[in-house]
Amino acid sequence: MDISPAALRILRRLTAALGVGLLGFMMVPNSEGQVVTVPSTPVIGSSNPATAEPPVSRPSTQPCVVTLFSNEEFGDYSAHAMSYAPPAACPGPWAKVVLTMDFTVTAGRQFDRTASLYLGNANIYFGTTAEPRATLSPSWHIERDVTDLTPVFKTAESGQAVIYNIVDSTYTGIIYATAKLYFYPANFRNPPPVVPQVVVPVSGSNNTYTLNTGSDQVTATFTAPRNTIKAYLDVISQSQSSDEFWYQCVPNNVTGPLESCGNTAFRETEVTIDGKAAGVAPVYPWIYTGGIDPYLWEPITGVQTLNMKPYRVDLTPFAGVLSDGNPHTIGISVFNAHSYFSETANLLLYTDPFRAETSGALEENTLSPAPTPAITENLSKNSAGDTVGTVSVDSVRNFTLRGYVDSSFGRVETTVAEKVHFNNTQTFDVAAAGIPEVQNGVQTSTVSQKTTEQVGILRKQRDLNVSFPLTVDYSLLPDPDGTFSQIVSVDQGYIVQDATSLNGFPTGSSNTQEEVKSSDTSFINSSFTAITGHTGAQSSASYIFTDSTGGCYSRQLTSADNVLTSVVNGKGCPTHFW
Repeated sequence: MDISPAALRILRRLTAALGVGLLGFMMVPNSEGQVVTVPSTPVIGSSNPATAEPPVSRPSTQPCVVTLFSNEEFGDYSAHAMSYAPPAACPGPWAKVVLTMDFTVTAGRQFDRTASLYLGNANIYFGTTAEPRATLSPSWHIERDVTDLTPVFKTAESGQAVIYNIVDSTYTGIIYATAKLYFYPANFRNPPPVVPQVVVPVSGSNNTYTLNTGSDQVTATFTAPRNTIKAYLDVISQSQSSDEFWYQCVPNNVTGPLESCGNTAFRETEVTIDGKAAGVAPVYPWIYTGGIDPYLWEPITGVQTLNMKPYRVDLTPFAGVLSDGNPHTIGISVFNAHSYFSETANLLLYTDPFRAETSGALEENTLSPAPTPAITENLSKNSAGDTVGTVSVDSVRNFTLRGYVDSSFGRVETTVAEKVHFNNTQTFDVAAAGIPEVQNGVQTSTVSQKTTEQVGILRKQRDLNVSFPLTVDYSLLPDPDGTFSQIVSVDQGYIVQDATSLNGFPTGSSNTQEEVKSSDTSFINSSFTAITGHTGAQSSASYIFTDSTGGCYSRQLTSADNVLTSVVNGKGCPTHFW
């Protein structure tokens, strides 16, 4: 049977109706529209998915709560307007601002949907929703530290909740959500952190921006404060449509025989300032709850599936240029974007607290406008006419950004020295007729960044290492009765090592390691229109965070046959720390 690449991609997205994870107390509507309390931790024996990811730590002060919307129904393909006013009883300064969202999807059939929140055009949340099934109405809770967006919350703002959902006779799942902001007043025990003074949204109008090709770019033109001393860009590049499984794509010249998408398996976010290269961000290979095989993600969801973390690009070497009082334009694109990426970002600008104007310059920029990935194809035809062998794509970027600002602290020179390395190697065995098909891939994506701030004789250094490992093994095999078996295993990780020092003496460090492993065999009918069953579903998740102050968080989960089988908290920690 000849299976087209488009048909295979549709096959990998067949919906089987799944559920989601629990963290914290959740209030969700039941079938009568009433509100019920959901358990605060993952429940052994439940098919409601769970995550090992931690909740946000909270200050000890009593928060003021602002409800953005409550039990909002998302049953159509439209953005929902919302408004915000600062809490009068908690005028600030705030020790922390935390966003919480509680979701539920009614039982039935529904795709995973992208969900995002905007206030004053600034993105305050980005994630996806879970898929239900006929006997499961999934509910879940997310928490997000949004303290760095403090400038957005100081004034009344309008915004949008964007959860485009189609409800008809086929797709019946209706999404409900509640969103709240918790403002924790600062005091002696909970001092206010240093936050940016200005947030510049880089997106559409209270919405994401679509990038369909590598040349597409979302831009924002702004005039920074004259006393800007630091700049960071928090960016999310979310793959959709033909780019959803970009890590399984291949070079365009072999898309036919390999039955896969094009533009290779390499994507990278490019950042420009005034048209010149200013930074890069790796694209995280998020997998949604309908991804590849929906039974892979019940009950344990993929890494950050429901609550995606932005990647922070350090643009501080450009702070002296940005503070000159002239308009500047920041641009974002995705290298090799095929169709398409949903893009959103916030530019965070920090100012000098003691000087109204600063000055400075960019002294060095060795970042090239685009990467030059190396593609290696080692493919051949065997005696049966099958295409076998390997395809790999490798990209290495080494660059230095250096600039200075003359501030009230003296001349501050910031150097960002970075190595970005990406490699994706896939092994294929694809029959001439398209089935059987074997596609196994191993991907590594790492960033090693050394940031140095020099002020007189003081030298502060930060060593940041980020890694996004991914392994996907995929087989589609014919069965004797004319049906098909899809065998999939996924190993997905998120690793961050962060250390600081002053004049060579260590001042702090932290280590984050997250991993989700999942496998399943699903059965496809002879017409490729439905998953008729599955077997062997099992998964595990682990998350551990430690720092040099003794802080520790640890959670481990396991599941089998789509129910949670164990929850282990605190393993490896001297004491339980949540």
